[in-house]
Amino acid sequence: MRLSFIAAGLGAVLLASGGAVAQPLNFDQAAYITCKEAHAMNPEARKALAIYLADHAARYHGVTIPDGPMGAQLGHLVRGGCTLAPDAYLFTVIDRAILAEQKNLPKRQ
Repeated sequence: MRLSFIAAGLGAVLLASGGAVAQPLNFDQAAYITCKEAHAMNPEARKALAIYLADHAARYHGVTIPDGPMGAQLGHLVRGGCTLAPDAYLFTVIDRAILAEQKNLPKRQ
């Protein structure tokens, strides 16, 4: 599935924490989940959340997220952002990573 680079990046770097957070049902709930809360989710829910948020941000900015090196670069940016600011909203970290690389991403058609 596309955008799996973000989910893999989250799983590799975020600090482990106890507890679990239920998977959100809509964008309004998903947008306010922090990196730390996302990490507390089970891996499948965390991956689904990251893919959902990345797809939403990419659509908003009129780009697509390719697999391969560019997708990996975005994953590294998200991973780094969540490492530096685990209390940041995951959507904000993903959105800013897409903005940082927007000129290099393929446009949506």
